[in-house]
Amino acid sequence: MAFKNTNVIAIFVLVLAVFGTCSNAQSLKVGFYKKTCPNVEAIVKKSTDTIFTSAPTLAAPLLRMHFHDCFVRGCDGSVLLNATTNSTTQVEKDAIPNLSLRGFGSIDRIKSAVEKKCPGVVSCADILALVARDATAFLKGPTWKVRLGRRDGRVSNFSDALPNLPPPFFNITQLIASFASKGLSTKDLVVLSGSHTVGTSHCSSFSNRLYNFTGVGDSDPSLDSEYIPRLTRKCSPTDQTTLVEMDPGSFKTFDINYYTLVAKRRGLFTSDSTLLADSETRAYIRRHASSSGTSSFFKDFAASMIKMGNIEVLTGNDGEIRKRCAFVN
Repeated sequence: MAFKNTNVIAIFVLVLAVFGTCSNAQSLKVGFYKKTCPNVEAIVKKSTDTIFTSAPTLAAPLLRMHFHDCFVRGCDGSVLLNATTNSTTQVEKDAIPNLSLRGFGSIDRIKSAVEKKCPGVVSCADILALVARDATAFLKGPTWKVRLGRRDGRVSNFSDALPNLPPPFFNITQLIASFASKGLSTKDLVVLSGSHTVGTSHCSSFSNRLYNFTGVGDSDPSLDSEYIPRLTRKCSPTDQTTLVEMDPGSFKTFDINYYTLVAKRRGLFTSDSTLLADSETRAYIRRHASSSGTSSFFKDFAASMIKMGNIEVLTGNDGEIRKRCAFVN
């Protein structure tokens, strides 16, 4: 059977990708380790509580790490792998979008705690999924039942990261396409973007919106003009190190204030402001910007996180259960 229309080919490939994602995900289930490691969630929770109590700013980065893992080769823990000492090949964590990731040592600590009780049983990919849930709850966000049973991938390629991780300068069309390629809907896009209510960003991720948006020394007209001076006081044009709160005033609390900021045209990234360019995402933003409660958003976020955690998972006999998260067995 020959396809002459490239659009048809693209749609066919997308359908196959989504079908593969869904079919593998059917093997994931709540209580997967009920017999082999019944206390795994309690072990992870105790470890994360200890880490977040001493380093609370790690909660948002560890939530982000799960996203970065799932969008590249699926939720297989490949973002955790180090390059081997006898190889010059770079891995995912060496790619530009992942250079700002933090918390790899924390995942190693949690994995060690799990290994002491249940050696060779629980995957690093499942630990990442559990940590993302516990990090969200620690930040006063929602919680959910995590479906487990993922296995760890053995491959991590530097070149896979950039094409698969949507950058902060993507417009709405590019974002929708990026999420659709992973089996996620437009609603999932705007819901998961709500995680920008916690954490910080380097100035370099958005400074072009302040100083040189179209290459002639101008600022982004979609960014609130009264907000720009507040950002320029913090970020010089060449600043590569300063961190700015994603959600000023409540960046340590998982709430709906992100949507209020975006509605006021104060989202830090182009990928935030462009959510106002689509009718579905714009309606969602406005609804929560004018809401006084979090229950609806929390319910949506939990559902979208479960869905994201299903992306291209390895199950059954695929992959392996790594003894150490940074190295294949």
